[in-house]
Amino acid sequence: MSASEPQESGEVRIGHSLNINEEEFVAKRRNTVLQCLQKFNICCSQDKVPNIALLGSGGGQRAMVAFLESLVQLDKAGLLDCILYLCGVSGSTWCMASLYQEPDWSTKLEAVKAKIVERLSGPGVTWTEKLAKLKKYYMKDSFSLTDLWAVLFVTSYVKEIDEQTLTDQWDQHSKDPYPIYAVIDKQCKRREEGDPWLEISPHEAGYSLTGAFVETSSFGSQFDNGSKKKHQPEMDMLYLQAMCSSALADGEATWKWVKAISVPELKTALAKTEKDPNSPPIDECYQLLTDLVDMNLAVLEGTDTFALDQSIQTTMADITGKPPLLRGPNFNLAEKQNLTWYNMDVCSFFKDKIKLTKWPFGFLTDVCTCLTQWTWGRNYNFLHNMSDEVVPTALQQNKTRDYEDAGLLNNSPYFSVLREKRGTDLIISLDFSEGDPFMTVRETAEMCKKLNIPFPEVNIPSEDLEKPKDFYVFKGQNAPTVIHIPLFNVVNCGDKIDLWRKKHRTSNLPYSPEEVTELIAVAGKNISNNVEKLLEQIRAVAEAK
Repeated sequence: MSASEPQESGEVRIGHSLNINEEEFVAKRRNTVLQCLQKFNICCSQDKVPNIALLGSGGGQRAMVAFLESLVQLDKAGLLDCILYLCGVSGSTWCMASLYQEPDWSTKLEAVKAKIVERLSGPGVTWTEKLAKLKKYYMKDSFSLTDLWAVLFVTSYVKEIDEQTLTDQWDQHSKDPYPIYAVIDKQCKRREEGDPWLEISPHEAGYSLTGAFVETSSFGSQFDNGSKKKHQPEMDMLYLQAMCSSALADGEATWKWVKAISVPELKTALAKTEKDPNSPPIDECYQLLTDLVDMNLAVLEGTDTFALDQSIQTTMADITGKPPLLRGPNFNLAEKQNLTWYNMDVCSFFKDKIKLTKWPFGFLTDVCTCLTQWTWGRNYNFLHNMSDEVVPTALQQNKTRDYEDAGLLNNSPYFSVLREKRGTDLIISLDFSEGDPFMTVRETAEMCKKLNIPFPEVNIPSEDLEKPKDFYVFKGQNAPTVIHIPLFNVVNCGDKIDLWRKKHRTSNLPYSPEEVTELIAVAGKNISNNVEKLLEQIRAVAEAK
């Protein structure tokens, strides 16, 4: 398949050109950008309109709220219509997903903001709704911890179950920036081979650097040698937000959620289930799963596991009528490999020995298996068995791929807008990271140097490392101009930067209405204080084009 061929439904597209639907939208959006520039007496012809991308980094609910207010302040300054691309990773995608629920949100942003803030302060999703959603996710071909994460974690912060899809949403947007969500390929990141950067837009999903794409509506379907063989429903926005934000995942926390939420739900479901005289003893099976969850928590917390091991072995023996499995004196569950074997033994017992593969036991068994193997974002690989030499071998080999939060690699979606065909002239990077406020831009510069991608040099004054300012500009020859804005800085926080960082950690519980309000005030200043500087750089790239 060549880049020049029109993309057909259910086929992989190889090439670095833009999707034709994106090209058409961008052409119309550039008219909006031109009109916006003219209001500020920035003169340029239609074919010289600068391509401006706004990036939101990761940072959980901190990023969601701060990104929202940054957009509101850009709108108040009259600059929102200058933005061609709106891109995010992790928590910033929570903001984007909320915005794009609303048709042409950029034309009524204050009202949309009020609606989002009200929702964040509301009661959220009930356990009944969560359980129903988990059942739906469990019926998919590829279940992973991302499904659990979506329902138990993301809903706790965004306070809703968004079952729209990207392609569903896009029919309602003619006046908003073009959205791009970014994640990374777990296998490529871990092995440092292939292309780790995967972007998802309303029209295509694919590898930014390789130039291999599939229609977004077909992402997650089963492919072989470039053609779709088995259709799967398009992922909904809740799942997309979870896939984008899985860097927040923590092994111990996830096991605790399973114990606090899933196991009790299992017990409730069992109480309503009609007893089958031919099925295994339900009470013993429930106890076995409970002990397995407690076993993993005990190992993570460093407490004694002897009694739990004995209980698990005894229960398995009672169910099967066989003596318990004896383990050697040197079998130490604190060793990761041994714990993995132990978990897989118990999960195999449920699936293979006593054939409990359906809801709710099958679900909990699969959750334990995914936790053991740390399986996140598993989907069918649309590049499986591709015969095109452009596609790295590493991306062709597996039937499935695992996708996770880009915060685990760089925490900002730079590489989506650095595709040559997007012709980005100015990047406005809003950094909501919890730690080093310059990591995203500095590491992007280093990666671009290795990959021969034009990007300006990034030199940070040593005195700014601990006390960042609120506005940085990096320029280079034949490279996009990059504006970098750290969330917490000496301008909006004074000498209390560390205090603000601690108060708004990524791992904190969902914000109270008061915390949302104070974060909005701080984040907004980064735009309102720098409107003239933003205009100066926009004018500069327009004149230089």
